[in-house]
Amino acid sequence: MKSSLLDLLVLFLDKISLVTNFKLFSMPEQAQGDSHYQDSSFFKRGDLLEVPRTLFVHFGIYLGNDKVAHLMPDILPAISDDQYLTGKVVTNKRLILGVLAKVASIRVDTVQDFAYGGSIIVNHMDKSFTTKPLSNEEVAQRAEKLVGATSYSLLWDNCEHFVTYCRYGFPVSFQTDKFCEIVKRIIRDQRSVIISAASGLVLTFCLGLDPSTTLPCLLITFTLWMAS
Repeated sequence: MKSSLLDLLVLFLDKISLVTNFKLFSMPEQAQGDSHYQDSSFFKRGDLLEVPRTLFVHFGIYLGNDKVAHLMPDILPAISDDQYLTGKVVTNKRLILGVLAKVASIRVDTVQDFAYGGSIIVNHMDKSFTTKPLSNEEVAQRAEKLVGATSYSLLWDNCEHFVTYCRYGFPVSFQTDKFCEIVKRIIRDQRSVIISAASGLVLTFCLGLDPSTTLPCLLITFTLWMAS
């Protein structure tokens, strides 16, 4: 039963990522002149690679010889020591379960496996930093030293933090900043209070006046009202 519910959750999240076109975690304003590649002959060792996805942008560091180091949420290394299995391309199911369990690894894959069918943008993030990137060789060596199991947080310790630490010397995530800004705008918007209050009334009407439903709705509505 538990396995079936977990499979349904993974399938639901997977379908959302396929049908939605809202790039919640995308990088701000990519310039029209950015070059998209899929051929590794265009890359230099130490280049920062990014692949725009539907909901987010995935990042990696090119190591040369058609290899990319990138941080991937993955549940399999936490439950299996079989290097043959864990070395295979991370599927959506493994990734989603890794996000939920907050486990990940910095792994080395081919450019093709890293891109997962998408186009690759090279060193686009250089435009977002006032400091110059480290030398390409130092960037690659930093990435290589970090390969292996690592901590993970969707907002505070993700693939973008990994590559910015390697290339610029300190970890930052513009995707996290954008998400937090969106959350702040939602909280400050008084319409959120109205929606929360209306949802509470609907739940109370459907489920009855019960503390388990009424108190959380009142608390959320009050918190949004005070924060707006």
